[in-house]
Amino acid sequence: MSFSVIIQQLINGVTLGGMYALIALGYTLVYGILLMINFAHSEMFMTGAYVGLGVLLLLTDKGVIAKVSKAMPFLSFLEASRTFFTSSAFGLIVLFLIVFLVAMTATGLLGMFIERVAYRPLRNAPRLAPLISAIGVSIFLQNAALLWIDSRAIPYPAVFPIKKLFSIGGANVNSLQALIISTSIILLLILDTFVSRTKVGKAMRATSQDSEAAGLMGIDINYVIAIAFFIGPAFGAVAGIFSGMYYGTVIFSMGFIPGMKAFTAAVLGGIGNLRGAMLGGFLLGIVESLGAGFLSTGYKDVIAFGILILVLIFRPGGLLGESVVEKV
Repeated sequence: MSFSVIIQQLINGVTLGGMYALIALGYTLVYGILLMINFAHSEMFMTGAYVGLGVLLLLTDKGVIAKVSKAMPFLSFLEASRTFFTSSAFGLIVLFLIVFLVAMTATGLLGMFIERVAYRPLRNAPRLAPLISAIGVSIFLQNAALLWIDSRAIPYPAVFPIKKLFSIGGANVNSLQALIISTSIILLLILDTFVSRTKVGKAMRATSQDSEAAGLMGIDINYVIAIAFFIGPAFGAVAGIFSGMYYGTVIFSMGFIPGMKAFTAAVLGGIGNLRGAMLGGFLLGIVESLGAGFLSTGYKDVIAFGILILVLIFRPGGLLGESVVEKV
């Protein structure tokens, strides 16, 4: 394999790793506070992709705008706005800001609703109960998308122009890869700063260390947990939109494998550790891409879950994690 191909696989791996890291943060946030694996989180990735697709079509697709305007005449202004969003670079930036903000907000609110309905009543139940509930929510959301949206893959509109930006060592970096990598890193840094510097972030860390003591000190535990269930799905929604743009389609079952790989990334970095989730996501994406390049794309999933098994055997705490002491 030539040097340029290795560099290209590294670029592909960092791009993929950025998406894994964004999803992994949802797992690690919830586990850090509740010591619970939210297996429904993978469907937040899928939900964000569908919401982003819906908003994108509503603002740019002539056919969808015509149908919506006919059913709801007060939305007829969308036809005029379509030209603005698709005719200039500034309009494109505004378009994607709207798409990301709506998808993040809607998916985050769904995450908060799920926490309130499916997890909060089981907070003091045996640890197996919320795990089973999470699996049930995951199956429900996946089948809801299957029945209410479409059982087939839906193409993602190619609104974002994909062009070569620059070369590194003979490998090309296109505009979409640059967008995914830069946005992922910026969001990860924002979240790290939020958790380490803000009052709510400090409350989240206090709740993670000892929820009972945090409650006695005046921290609203339910509010802190709800915020965690908003942030995690919101970041998963960003990853879902990027996945739709990168691979060109969305489907009801798209969340399962990326969700499991993001869980692997969280375990690899140290589940419960935000920076560990970031590191694990990028490392997993790079290793997976290099493995696919050296061996075959058919080995991608084998490599990812092989890493999970090895980490659980030899370093259960992950690269940046610590051994969890059982509270008595």
